[in-house]
Amino acid sequence: MLLVLLPGMIDLSVGSGVGMLGGLAAVLIVKPDFIWPGMPGWPPALALLATLLLAMAIWALMGALISRWRIPAFIITLGGLLIFKGLHWAIIHNATIPVAVGGQENIYSLLTTYYLPEWASYVLGGLVALGISVSRVRARRLRRAHGLPVDEAQTAFIGTFIGLQALLLLIVVLNLYKGVPLALVILGVVAWATQVITQHTSFGRYLYAIGGNEDAAVLSGINVNAVVICAYVALGAIVAVAGFMQTAYGGYSTTTVGNLMELDAIAACVIGGTSLKGGRGTVLGVLFGALIMATLLNGMTLLAVTPELKTIARGTVLVLAVWMDVWLSRRYGTGGGSR
Repeated sequence: MLLVLLPGMIDLSVGSGVGMLGGLAAVLIVKPDFIWPGMPGWPPALALLATLLLAMAIWALMGALISRWRIPAFIITLGGLLIFKGLHWAIIHNATIPVAVGGQENIYSLLTTYYLPEWASYVLGGLVALGISVSRVRARRLRRAHGLPVDEAQTAFIGTFIGLQALLLLIVVLNLYKGVPLALVILGVVAWATQVITQHTSFGRYLYAIGGNEDAAVLSGINVNAVVICAYVALGAIVAVAGFMQTAYGGYSTTTVGNLMELDAIAACVIGGTSLKGGRGTVLGVLFGALIMATLLNGMTLLAVTPELKTIARGTVLVLAVWMDVWLSRRYGTGGGSR
């Protein structure tokens, strides 16, 4: 969601997309005759890949309608919400579709049940620690080369050292249970890729520029249409991955998978400091906002809060998050795209 909020857009269809794409992959593996009579079951890896590519194509189309045809993102994605929900129900025939044939585990079902071996966890942690250290050193050198201020070496070292200690502690604690879950690795990869895109590429700078002032971005020579379409393509890929994860977590696809996830995603972004008007937001902030939303939802479940109160609480959090975004924008003049 961050990728489309930065240029001042929005997507209300991601929740329905999560359910549709996760259900489509499950049907291709377990019940392919739901799509075409006599079709044999697809290999799980091929089903996931085909669904991923289809998601990118669908979101590219939505991005093109929004950017090239100047149709408001709210309308296009609201229509997508209804279309994807209907397609989801039609694809699974309003039934419960498991992600594995005969209960046998496959790459789909293992997405949320597989844990890395202890040795692999420490190897992965070492690679992450090395990457963080190299990235910090490189960033300091680049800032110095451009005459920008940098933190003192001792302060930078302490900050990096504390972060690496936290990483080691996390791995040790997880290994005391079953190990580092594959779901956490996938989250880390997606977050890292989004961080690189938004903070270390010209495409990321274009996203912020368009959200800050689209007219100025156009005058600067930025191809706004192409940037917006690419942002939606990336979102489509992430929605597909989220669909696989959400469906695999439950073990099956049902008509309720993905319900209201778009609201949770928007709330997580806004709580983390992303502006709905565009031009402001970070990956770390979104992760923090997602942690708050997950804690809220999980806490209400553990407290046996009734469904109606859960819905009221989610809506209240969303309203408060948007109000906070508007208040900050007016007080400090941050954000403010033209769409």
